[in-house]
Amino acid sequence: MTARSQLYTSIAGTILIALCCFTPILVIALAAVGLAAFTPYLDIVLLPALAVLLFVTWRSYTRYARARGQR
Repeated sequence: MTARSQLYTSIAGTILIALCCFTPILVIALAAVGLAAFTPYLDIVLLPALAVLLFVTWRSYTRYARARGQR
């Protein structure tokens, strides 16, 4: 996987997790499939996942910048 594709993938994952954290998209989706009982536990999973993906995005950006010779 190239540094550019890693950067784009991590940005897409971070945006997806941020949307699930700050909007009711995931709550509505879980309710639609009958798993609404899991909604109180979403913060336990989504906030650490957002922190990890922000770190991965930062790390992939530094690799991308180094590969392009900007750093």
